[in-house]
Amino acid sequence: MNLSDHFAVESVLAAASSADGLEDFGSQDFLEPLGVLLDAYGSAPLNELGHMILRGGVVHSLRTRLRTNHWFAAHPEIAEQRIAEPIVVVGMMRTGTTLVQRLLAADERHYAASGWEIGEAAPRLGWQPDDTDPRIADAEAREEQTRAFAPELFAIHPMYAHEAEEEIMFLADAFLSHVPEASADVPGYRQWLNSADFTPAYDNLHRMLQLLQWQKQQRGEARNRWILKTPAHLGYLNDLLVTFPDAHVVHMHRDPADTIPSGASLNTTLWRMHADDVDPHRVGAQWIERMAWTNSRAMAMRADLDNEGERFTDIAFVDVVRDPLGEIDRLYSKLGIDLDPETETAMRVWLERSSNEQLAPHRYTAADFGLSTAQIHERFTDYMDRFVSA
Repeated sequence: MNLSDHFAVESVLAAASSADGLEDFGSQDFLEPLGVLLDAYGSAPLNELGHMILRGGVVHSLRTRLRTNHWFAAHPEIAEQRIAEPIVVVGMMRTGTTLVQRLLAADERHYAASGWEIGEAAPRLGWQPDDTDPRIADAEAREEQTRAFAPELFAIHPMYAHEAEEEIMFLADAFLSHVPEASADVPGYRQWLNSADFTPAYDNLHRMLQLLQWQKQQRGEARNRWILKTPAHLGYLNDLLVTFPDAHVVHMHRDPADTIPSGASLNTTLWRMHADDVDPHRVGAQWIERMAWTNSRAMAMRADLDNEGERFTDIAFVDVVRDPLGEIDRLYSKLGIDLDPETETAMRVWLERSSNEQLAPHRYTAADFGLSTAQIHERFTDYMDRFVSA
């Protein structure tokens, strides 16, 4: 196949259909964002490996869509699954979102999506809940490969097969997410996304949670509520709360001067996986703009809520690092959940295990990405005044 054909709509659709012999893509609302994304990839300065990886990601998303439609058709009861009162952790990268998500996921009364489930949420054809699931072994192998061959990436964002993981890929599977701009220089898609309707993305998220919940119940896991976490929800809190009207949002906070460079570092690492000539300053400029855009939308949406205090719990990074279980107890008290001794023990076990994990050092400075502390603080003055300075 010519590189110019890698990102043709007909080509990726055909590749996805041929993989499992499925043809029902369902609602056609994914075609416009798919087309915009493929055009952006086609004009991006990607190397040959980048073409292969990013095209493979698109085909994987389409295969997930096909398999999901297959399982919903075969088991109509999946559509009756209720995603009740989820706790959704949001905040910029490096604000403690993963820490809080995984602490909450240690509570066995809660549902959470493990890394292996996020990587391949829709079961393969012929899946039986009592059989050994090959998706698990495949995810374990991916984890080991990333540890061995991309230790820098794993240090920045470790994705474990058997730990709770964020659900950003369920938005990306609708081709409506900020994953592509974190992975490559795609200014056309990035600009188009600013005014795109994210309703299909959140509809897809809800649908994928229904599918995962049904699978968990088939395996004998019956729990109360979901623990969700994705920093990107910050820009789409309206869509999130329309889709999950009884959700409670945990908003994590930290000085943006400590978070923006980290995100730029992750994105630079991803861009370099897919392209040979990457300018970290260009990555940094795009990232600070995206985060400023995201935070402005989040603050505006929260200001418009009549019952903000009931729907949101704010947690500072410094507080959750100093007293993680104390902050969880404060959240649970607000929600009427008992932090019982068994749950507290499970959370302490997770904290100890997490602290013993040895990862490669993650070193960077704001200047590496053409940024400075003063510049970052200037862009986030309103946010700092409300959530950090005090």
